[in-house]
Amino acid sequence: MKDNPLGQFAIKTLYPITLNGHDISFTNASMFMAIAVIIVTSFFILAIRKSELIPGRFQSFAESIYNFTLMTLDENTHGKGQQFFPFIFSLFMFIVALNLLGNAPYGFSVTSQLIVTSTFAFVVFCLVTITGFVKHGFKFLSLFLPEGTPIFMAPLIVVLEIFAYFVRPVALSIRLGANMIAGHILIGVIVGFITLMGIWGFLPISFIVLFNGFEIFVAILQAYIFTILTCVYLNDAINLH
Repeated sequence: MKDNPLGQFAIKTLYPITLNGHDISFTNASMFMAIAVIIVTSFFILAIRKSELIPGRFQSFAESIYNFTLMTLDENTHGKGQQFFPFIFSLFMFIVALNLLGNAPYGFSVTSQLIVTSTFAFVVFCLVTITGFVKHGFKFLSLFLPEGTPIFMAPLIVVLEIFAYFVRPVALSIRLGANMIAGHILIGVIVGFITLMGIWGFLPISFIVLFNGFEIFVAILQAYIFTILTCVYLNDAINLH
């Protein structure tokens, strides 16, 4: 990694699979996504296996995550988006798990792959758009012309609002992917200084330890930002203006 910090993001085939001429091989990214699903599922199964009226620490922690996600959704959709809670909760936990696995020893940062984050963002974009048309019909298009806009400014505002709307999935995917890439590259670059500094190599190591702690915070924060923006976009589809 010290010679090529970008090498840590390479997709590697673990088990080649071809279906009708299409490559659907099982890769390191596939493996870590499967691990993330297993970890999240196992965590909540174990947490609620022996549910008690007075929860223990493990159950209390799981319930805190559940309530925090529900509160985030309710606050941003004014209590009208609870039917989307399973999706929001699953999305948040999946991204958190993927981000944290990227910081684990010998881990792979799946969310550093823009194709992955773009897929998440595209699913959110489609969900919001479909929800808007199902709930409001063609009145959903009024989202692109805020009420009270002067008529002479309407054409410009409509163009800007449409552009901003279609940029949403791009911004969502790049924000998450770029933050994961930047942190890992910085660590990779610092690792390269360890061998060059000789007996002073402990200084970069100390910084890496501290920066890894910060990276854990960023991993959780970026998952939260992705989730809260999804809730904000859902609010547009549910409540319009």
